[in-house]
Order: sequence, then C-alpha cells, then structure tokens
Amino acid sequence: MMRSSSPVIRSIWAAVVGAVLVTVGGCASLPDSSTPQAIGTINRDSPGSSVAAPAPGREPDLLLRDFFKASTDPSSRHLAARQFLTPGVSGRWDDAASATIVDKVDVLPEARSTDRATYTIRANKVGQLEPGGLYVAEEGSFETKISLEMQGGEWRISELPSGVILDRAQFLNTYQRKSLYFLDPAGTTVVPDPRWVSGAQDQMAAQLMGLLIDGPKSALAPAVRNELGEGVSVRGPITKADGRTAQVGVGLGGIRIDFSGVRPMDQQAKDLFAAQVIWTLANAEISGPYVLLADGEPFDDRFPNGWTTADVASMNPFATSSATVGLHALRDGSMVSVTETGVTPVPGYFGSARNMRSLALSQDGKLVAAVADTGRPPPEPASALMVGAYEDGAASVLEGGAITRPTWAPDNSAIWAAVNGNAVIRVLREPGTGRTSVENVDVGAVTALGATITELRLSRDGVRAALIVDGKVYLAIVAQKPGGGYALTNPRAVAIGLGSPALSLDWSTSDTIVVARAASDIPVVQIAVDGSRMDALPSRNLTAPVVAVDASTTTEFVADSRAVFQLNNNDPAGDRYWREVPGLTGVKAIPILPG
Repeated sequence: MMRSSSPVIRSIWAAVVGAVLVTVGGCASLPDSSTPQAIGTINRDSPGSSVAAPAPGREPDLLLRDFFKASTDPSSRHLAARQFLTPGVSGRWDDAASATIVDKVDVLPEARSTDRATYTIRANKVGQLEPGGLYVAEEGSFETKISLEMQGGEWRISELPSGVILDRAQFLNTYQRKSLYFLDPAGTTVVPDPRWVSGAQDQMAAQLMGLLIDGPKSALAPAVRNELGEGVSVRGPITKADGRTAQVGVGLGGIRIDFSGVRPMDQQAKDLFAAQVIWTLANAEISGPYVLLADGEPFDDRFPNGWTTADVASMNPFATSSATVGLHALRDGSMVSVTETGVTPVPGYFGSARNMRSLALSQDGKLVAAVADTGRPPPEPASALMVGAYEDGAASVLEGGAITRPTWAPDNSAIWAAVNGNAVIRVLREPGTGRTSVENVDVGAVTALGATITELRLSRDGVRAALIVDGKVYLAIVAQKPGGGYALTNPRAVAIGLGSPALSLDWSTSDTIVVARAASDIPVVQIAVDGSRMDALPSRNLTAPVVAVDASTTTEFVADSRAVFQLNNNDPAGDRYWREVPGLTGVKAIPILPG
C-alpha cells in the first residue's frame, strides 16, 4: 500500500496541488451525518454544516474550473457542484452515471453572448472511478461541451453531460486510497483491494466496513476469500472502544464494532475474520484496541477487551522474509551472500556455477531457481531453468530460447516463469523428494495484449502477478481454474504515462510495485496496483540504465550501469537517496531478495 507516510520525491505526472477553495460569504445548507458510503453519493441527513456557494461575479470559464474542483466532493449527491448549475439542470443532473478522472484540463471558448456561453472541455483521460471506490487506470483523450447562461446576474451551467468530471490533482487531494483486506485461498495472509473513499476520518470505519462486507471487486473475487460473507452486517453505530460516539476512529480510544449475522465459527475462522477487519482498519490509521462483538456479545471470548494487530501479526500484509534470509546477489554468473562486511559465495551449485543469468530465492531462503546459459549454439535452447536446494546441487527442469527471472509462490511449492516470451509455466516441486513437474499457465488474456513477456513477478500473497509485456507494465490476477491449473486473468495496464519502456519490476508491498524504466531523468518509479498513482523515486547517485530492481517493504535495491544501490523507505524525505551496497561497490551485479 502506498501510505501517506511514505516519502514521495516527485511525481512523473503533474505535481499534485492543493485544492483551491473559493471563499465567499454565501453558503448553502449541507446535511451532515448518517451511515457514510464510499464514492459517488454520500448522504448526510441531519443539518449541521454548510458548503461554500460559487464566488459572485465569476467569469464563465473560471466558474467552470471552480465547478470541477467542487465536483470532487461527493457529499449529498455532489451538492457542492450542483450549486454551479441552474435550478432545473441541478434537479436533472445524473452525477452517478460515471466519474471520469482527467488531467491537463483545457476550457476552450466555443460561443458567447451577453447571457449565454458554450465551452469545449478537453483533457487527457487518466482513469475512471467506479462504484465501490474502484479506480481503473485508462488513457486517451476526453472532450465534451458545457453551456452556461446568466441567471440573476450570475453565470450558471445550463447544459452538461451526465456523470462527474474529476481533475486528477483535485481528486488526489480530496479522496484517500485505503485498502480492504480479503484472504488468500489458503487463509495464510490478507490480500489488499484498494478503494478510494471520501469523507472525514470519523466516517472512515463505517465506510470501510460497509465495503468489506460487500466483498472484493469482481476481478479479484475468484482469487480470494471473505469471512465477512453473506448475511453479515454491522449492528448499530460503530463507536470508540468504551462506547463513545464522537471522533470514532480518530486518535486514541480504539473502536467497537457489533456485527450481526455472523455464522458459527471455529477459532481459526475467527482469527481470519478478525484479521480482515483489523488490518483494514489499522492500515487506514484507525488504531486499536479493536473490540469486536457478535450480536452484542464478544466475538471471541479470548479477547473480550479487544484485539490488537499483534493478535493477527501472522497475517500482516507488510511482513517480509527478506530480513531473515538476507540480501544476495548474482555476480559474475554466481550467487553470493551479501553482508555489511562483504560478499561470500554460496556453497553448492549456485555459488560455483558461472553461467547463471538470473536467480530467485524461495520465501524461506532454502531453495533456489536460476536461469542458466546453456552455451549451446542456435537452434539449440539458449536457457535452462535450474532448481535446487540453497547449498546443494541443482537439476534442469526445462529449456527454452528465453526464460524470465523465476518467481516463487508464497508457500515455496512452485516456481513461475515466462518462456520464449509468450508462455508461462509453473514448476511444481515435491517437498519430500524434490521431484519436479511442469504445467502450463493459461495466459491467453495476457498474450492478447502484446507479443513478448520479459518480466513476471508474483506478489508475496500469490494473488497477483506483475508483468512487463512489450515494455508496458500490467497487473493480472492469479486464479485457479475450476478444472485444475492456473490462469492469469483480468490483466490491466497500471503504468499509464510511464513514458519509457519498463526494464524490470518487483513488488515493494502487496499493493505497490517498483519499476525500472529506460530513462535517465527518472529511472525508477513506484506504482500503485490500481494504477492510480505513479511516483518518482530519487535519481540521485544512479547512472542509467537501471537494469534490475528487487524490493522489500522497507528497502528497494537496483543495479545500474556500475553498481548495486539501496534506498531506505524510512529515511527522511530530505535525506532519501540511493546508497551503494557494501561489498557490491563498483561491481556489476543483480540484487536478489526472497520471492
């Protein structure tokens, strides 16, 4: 997840600017509270606050720009934006028809008289905001016409298309990206489903619980589980842990949620249920203790006074195995272990061979998969996929003209790789015997997008795959087929506006990837899995091209034209730059972390 606390140096896109609010004397009444909803239409039924009215004397082109800013507030069916419309049009405007996110908006005059004006709106289309707060990255041009007329001495919009037009900079300042958490098929970790929500922090818990109960987005649904299934609802208002109703989810004091319709559960199912709720809230900056009830009684007798994140730590979506396994590297065709004092060749095949092109460590660091150069001339296969134990020998499991860097499934039972650019295979390894078998993955949806897959990386939860196809970045869902086997489904482009071909990528967190691009000005970027954000990482000290990237939740590693560098995500923004990795200074090598 790309959290607000993570430092961002600068954006590949236009810089995100603060929302400009027009200060005026007149205000319109805005009902203020009820069960909040995410995205589109947030109804608040009791009076109490107000929305600023349009500034008086505004020229029509400037009024249109103010209207686009006001459109980012979805409260009460976009009441803030409706004030810019004539009364008749305000009653007819279908704000829920669509939400188009655009960039670089031009307001071009078409015709104007003393009391009527028409403007053409042109912009770059960058995304759609779908029901449930789902961001879908898109690209293309956007054009529409909007007419205004003079009423009571003020310009007001008299004709406009259905749906909402959201300027991206204003959208990013008004909405927040939060992740719902569902379960991986094995029930071993939680899987993020990013959503964009709007509203105050004290409404956040109710919004997120409503969305969590509604379930995952349709593309993700076949690959995850939801313990908050059919029939579950929230009973009464969500409060602080002691029952207070003010400032719920703000600051300290915890939170209390009473669920109804919860089926009988064993202890494991209760742990999974709680993990979904707690990680969804915790990563939305809603602190515990989390008092969970079922029809007024403690959801689990073990935690009558509330759960903490420590109670579901085994399913922490930000956990990483890299700290225990440590950094490794591929240097001169061999694998070495990297420590603060230097590098050490790994015992066994992988440390002695000199012909390896890429390497992947299993999540527990006990197994290795590598792509080796066969040294055979064409038309013989140039690459072999080798698999073996960390300090032992290795066996060739398949050969091909080109094989991408391998990537391990979370349970270390399978290795994935793309072969010859247009096929993806899974190598299954029996834990006891080490025997391997190979099965094809259905990648028809991916190969329809382009000719050559040059990178494939599984997320740490195993539910998503990040790919580079013909230099473009896509994310697909890893779905098990009903009749057996796997497929990469619903691939979506997520690096809209990347500008240069992608060379390498890896997962930073379960909902963020890091991409090295063929550019000297901004060689490394960080991208949200829904494509909603793409932010530049620092370029200081790097010498293009950056040919490889590997990452954990705390650190990114890259290999440029002369050395291996690391970037610590916890460094202060002003002191965040790439530092050479001790032992790999001035050495051409490829960094390797588990996965």
